[in-house]
Amino acid sequence: MLAQPALDLTPTQAVEALERVLLDGLDPEAAPPRTSVPVPAGELLLMPAASAAYAGVKIAGVAPANPGRGLARITGSYLLLDGPTLRPLALLDGAALTTLRTPAVTALALRRLAVPEAGHLVLFGAGPQAYGHLDALRAVLPLTRLTVVARSAGPAAELAAYATSHGLAASVGTPDAVSGADLVVCCTTARTPLFDGRLVPGRAAVAAVGSHEASAREVDGALVARSALYVEARAAALREAGDLLIPGVAAERLANLSELVNGTAVVPTDRPRFFKSVGMAWQDLAVAAAQYELHAARRNVSQST
Repeated sequence: MLAQPALDLTPTQAVEALERVLLDGLDPEAAPPRTSVPVPAGELLLMPAASAAYAGVKIAGVAPANPGRGLARITGSYLLLDGPTLRPLALLDGAALTTLRTPAVTALALRRLAVPEAGHLVLFGAGPQAYGHLDALRAVLPLTRLTVVARSAGPAAELAAYATSHGLAASVGTPDAVSGADLVVCCTTARTPLFDGRLVPGRAAVAAVGSHEASAREVDGALVARSALYVEARAAALREAGDLLIPGVAAERLANLSELVNGTAVVPTDRPRFFKSVGMAWQDLAVAAAQYELHAARRNVSQST
């Protein structure tokens, strides 16, 4: 019977798992692409990845009408396999895995792109990814203040209250709050820009994670034009990142996450730094493997006592 471990990795552990595979030499540019299949309810995504030790595949559903039914927009499962034998090892909640790994990717990037004293986060969105990003960024940066910008007042106020309960000065704001931000994170379903990119100060680092479609974006061309640009992989971004494709960004302007983590990417301090994430299968594999190993270690300790 397959192990079905709960996803209880901490945000810090998830960030470390991603960092470790990049420091060990994983090339994001060589990672297999995601397969997307339109279906009546929305979209089915197939995301395979493999390393020497593990292989895995996530089957995810994106159902835009689900929130109106009181259901999660993202559904799915993750099957983790033994690398040498391809024997199934574990089945994980795919939506929970996405909610954990996406903020961890952002945190890994922004830890290197943010100014050391980054304290004020302006967060667009108030869904599961917004909570996940807040927790992940609190784990790696010295946050002191949160401004929530969201379409619905109730969820925005709830997220602000959650942040207050964790020691941050938090409030609900408007898009022009980016003018006072050290960090701006967009995790929404928006298809058009959320704020005026000219307002973002040069000290700020910005991340957008809400879309993997060439026709959708959360930031405008003004921000993209004046920013240093970073992506998980150039190949993936140039297939799926509307934030970069719509303004016509060339590959030569993009540094990837491996280059950022390994210290070969230039990180200027005189202009905004923008990280665009579309989500990649190697990230799911790294976090799923770390969760499985944590579960296995606990099981071994329990059996030996």
